[in-house]
Amino acid sequence: MESFEKIKSDILNRLRTELPKNLFYHCPEHTEDVLQAAEEIAEKEGVVGEDLLLLKVAALFHDTGFLIVHRGHEEHSCIVATEALTNYGFSNEQIAHVCELIMATKLPQSPKDKLGEILCDADLDYLGRDDFFPIGNTLYDEMIDYRFLKDDKQWNRLQVSFLENHKYFTKTSIESRTAIKQKHLDRIKELVASYDKEDN
Repeated sequence: MESFEKIKSDILNRLRTELPKNLFYHCPEHTEDVLQAAEEIAEKEGVVGEDLLLLKVAALFHDTGFLIVHRGHEEHSCIVATEALTNYGFSNEQIAHVCELIMATKLPQSPKDKLGEILCDADLDYLGRDDFFPIGNTLYDEMIDYRFLKDDKQWNRLQVSFLENHKYFTKTSIESRTAIKQKHLDRIKELVASYDKEDN
């Protein structure tokens, strides 16, 4: 089996050179951010050994499907991961687990085990961080570019709905991210309330 550092170098290089340039949010930096968050949460949750390796590999591959499609990228991420990990010497069982973790991140998130919970929390870690607004702006720009959104009012209403329905799974993320996420939600709700006044 190839070392994780070799896999990481290969995949990040591929993302940097092959991803569409208008993926302002789903970019290589997002993958690095999710990997770092997954490692930090895993350490606090006591994940080690092969479990930690599979989690890190899943974090690395979770958005590689964007190399192929935008909608339904998770299934394509599994195709990319299966092909690459076979070449890197992973067993069928390990690859199946990595793909299960990747699919858990598909919205609405549906983790089946602790590793899935960690990856889901890592993927949306920024919701409860101080860099929420700058990172959110990159997602807004991407959705505008792909014509999934028409304006910032629609975006902020969507954010309220998304944040209200989102829940962290791990004890680590619940304790460290929920309060800040709630502050962001309160701020966006105030914005949306101001739209409603304008419309009346």
